[in-house]
Amino acid sequence: MTENLKLLEEHACFGGRVARYEHASESCHGPMRFSIYLPRQTATRRVPVVYFLAGLTCTEETFMIKAGAQRYAAEWGLALVAPDTSPRRTGIPDETRDWDLGSGASFYVDATEEPWSRHYQMHRYVAEELPALVAASFPVDGTCQALCGHSMGGHGALTIGLRHGRRYRSLSAFAPVCAPSRTPWGQKAFGVYLGSDEARWRDYDTVALLKAREGQAIAPMLVDQGGGDPYLERELKTQWLEGLGGGALTLRWHEGYDHSYFFIASFIGDHMAFHARHLGVT
Repeated sequence: MTENLKLLEEHACFGGRVARYEHASESCHGPMRFSIYLPRQTATRRVPVVYFLAGLTCTEETFMIKAGAQRYAAEWGLALVAPDTSPRRTGIPDETRDWDLGSGASFYVDATEEPWSRHYQMHRYVAEELPALVAASFPVDGTCQALCGHSMGGHGALTIGLRHGRRYRSLSAFAPVCAPSRTPWGQKAFGVYLGSDEARWRDYDTVALLKAREGQAIAPMLVDQGGGDPYLERELKTQWLEGLGGGALTLRWHEGYDHSYFFIASFIGDHMAFHARHLGVT
């Protein structure tokens, strides 16, 4: 699969390297981009991998530039992979008109409605195509992986992880959109991407998925939420996670923190340590 990769840029980082690639995606029927951090340990062995899904308006670069996760990944010997948040330049009319729909706002769903259904297959891209490409192209152990995300990407990480539980050793999220089928961001996106049948929406709703899986084994989950987040009450509904997960979910509140990458940078070390423990490298 390496012949499908176009290197866009590369930088040394904490003894390893950060690189950004573009490739032709079969799932999204067009070019997709991702960033990857490979620690120095990849010189001698395959390493576990943490996938990070970014939020609304972000790209494949945002997490790698702002979160400060590489220093922890270097310590634990973890690869990091951050895909773009949507297909781009698909030719769909008005794809870039709204900041919360279309480019940069896929909500990590597999769209069923025209004209989005041909290109916006992000659930399948993240869960299947990208991991296969990464495992085939880099010294990464595709059987030892975790998911993390922020906001819309936190929603993506939790819902993909819950629906494909055996593929991921652990899941985590910062300020995730927890019940998008019942909040404005999600209702707008789901109505366009998935249509009016709200039964489809539940497959992409963390609260609904956790309730449906009550009593079943799920991967360990860590969720951090800032108490000063301006989106908490209207869009995130993180408090609705309380009591769910059957003991597998740890929900932490941090007063004074907002929705920004300053919040992520403050606690990304905890998330990397959490994943390292469940990925078996501590």
